Amino acid sequence: MRLWAWRGWGFELVEAGLTGPPYSNRLMRNLRTFAVAAWVLAAAQSLHAQDSPALAGYIRAGDVIRLSIWREPDMSGEFLVNEEGVVVFPRLGEMNVLGETPETLKAKLLEGYLRFLRNPSIEIVVLRRVRIMGSVHRPGLYTVDPTISIADALAMAGGATPQGNQKEITILREGEELRTVVTGNTIIAESPIRSGDVIFVPERSWIARNPGVVAALIGGSISLIIALFVR
Repeated sequence: MRLWAWRGWGFELVEAGLTGPPYSNRLMRNLRTFAVAAWVLAAAQSLHAQDSPALAGYIRAGDVIRLSIWREPDMSGEFLVNEEGVVVFPRLGEMNVLGETPETLKAKLLEGYLRFLRNPSIEIVVLRRVRIMGSVHRPGLYTVDPTISIADALAMAGGATPQGNQKEITILREGEELRTVVTGNTIIAESPIRSGDVIFVPERSWIARNPGVVAALIGGSISLIIALFVR
């Protein structure tokens, strides 16, 4: 039976006679490698959880609450969630909504407005404020409904320019590109996009923008090669 024994500098395989620092050092290196790999995996899973669409339903700072109260236009409107997660609603005043979902917030609003209205009918939609930048006709800040697609959001910015590459759309957060793949058909609610992010449309490459010039260059090169061989 093989046993590992501690000999001051590390573990040794006693029964097999494999003693000495090389074996203990190898074991310790393997243990360190395993620990680092486990830490990296846990960190990656944590980052994925933060950006997963499952968390996209929670209200965040920068979101806009679209409140519609039937037959009460003065109490309806769009209200910004500030950096502290606070919204100021008509009659109700300040309310912290961080971590709420549209469903839980609606329940709280119903309870609050029962003090002023009889059987209020309330609908809310949580909108996201994103910047649409790059090769689009009207870059800027837009409030978007998360049920629309990225292509619909780009249309709000006038669509991509002729130089824009809609096949390589990227999402930026605090200057860093998110490791996620999105297309024009991606629904915003099903993506990691949240308020404060940038939807960026890059330019197509020079070759893609100038196929005629490339074709002419290639054709000219081929003609020159043929002419040299014919001689």
